[in-house]
Amino acid sequence: MEVYEGKAKKMIPIDDDKLIMEFKDDATAFDGTKKARFKGKGWLNAQLSVIFFKLLEEHGIKTHFIGVAGGNRLIVEKLDMYPLEVVVRNVVAGSLKKRLPLPEGYELPEPIVELYYKNDELHDPMINYYHAKVLGISLDEIKKIEEIALKVNEILKDYLAKKGIILVDFKLEFGKDKNGDIVLADEISPDTCRFWDAKTKRSLDKDVFRFDKGDLIEAYKEIYERITGEKPEF
Repeated sequence: MEVYEGKAKKMIPIDDDKLIMEFKDDATAFDGTKKARFKGKGWLNAQLSVIFFKLLEEHGIKTHFIGVAGGNRLIVEKLDMYPLEVVVRNVVAGSLKKRLPLPEGYELPEPIVELYYKNDELHDPMINYYHAKVLGISLDEIKKIEEIALKVNEILKDYLAKKGIILVDFKLEFGKDKNGDIVLADEISPDTCRFWDAKTKRSLDKDVFRFDKGDLIEAYKEIYERITGEKPEF
């Protein structure tokens, strides 16, 4: 069975139904033009994803998470993945600043959901319902995906607020299981979310690497320690 390797993870088949999702220490930004390796990054992203997946499962969100196969390895359900990246935004930051005449840090009156076609060659362009239909994704599927994404946002936003963390925005991916049910997949980590300290608005995510804001691993460790109350084990 073929091993798929992306920028931040490897997907290693176990059988027809399960995969090992191995988190790498590699960091990339700006379509891979900026690269580095940070010891412990894969472990932190894997462990944080476990915490978030378990939290969401407790609130009725079906995820592909099955179990842990090691510090930076998770066992996940094999899905028929949608070629989509679903972004939920609570605060103006990143590319949204280029599309709306609002300052960075402006709290949106309600979340914005954006759809992107997952394709490296096309640089993951933003799409709408009509584009999605051309790609073979029905309106009913898109509405269900958006409904789940907004529920995930509500759960994570409330949970993180209690830890002194603002959930600025985040990216989700989805797939279909053997029964045709839509399932949350990929990861939920500082690589795929923007986390800000609630008091200082200091970045605690991959923006630290993107824009040279400090020590990436220290930022990820801080997220882990705030959530677990423990020091990381790596």
